[in-house]
Amino acid sequence: MKNLAVTIALVLFTSAAFADPVSDVRCHEIGFSKAAENRDLASFAAFIDDDARFAGRTTVRRGPLEITAAWSVFFEDGGPAIKWRPQFVEVLADGDLALTRGPYRMIDKDADGNEIERWGTFNSVWRKHADGTWRVVFDAGSPGADAPDAEIRAILDAEDNC
Repeated sequence: MKNLAVTIALVLFTSAAFADPVSDVRCHEIGFSKAAENRDLASFAAFIDDDARFAGRTTVRRGPLEITAAWSVFFEDGGPAIKWRPQFVEVLADGDLALTRGPYRMIDKDADGNEIERWGTFNSVWRKHADGTWRVVFDAGSPGADAPDAEIRAILDAEDNC
């Protein structure tokens, strides 16, 4: 029985030590989006680094409190819906910093109640903490000039596998 416990611990340790950092960051980015999709503000805030900077059109929000306040509309009942997925994930060789980039989609309603769909591109920089947790340190997005093609739309509809 003792050998079985040691074997299980070794397998778990080895798996964690050699986990694919790109997949790890990818799944953190998807989890971050799902927190917004599910309107779970506490989970969303948990992905944000204490020293984070989120750049908007005219201002930069600093830290989880400012950032969650600026994003609060996405967590209100009847507020706009947002979803994003990484198209690209790059992790530095030391494994402590990563970049994610991909499409986002916002769905809202106009004054007449008609659904409006807006697309754009996000960029996030993630930092790995000593406990192994990845948190967003920088984030920015830009609206798309045109409607996305089928390939970009498919990124948001693909199976997450996380």
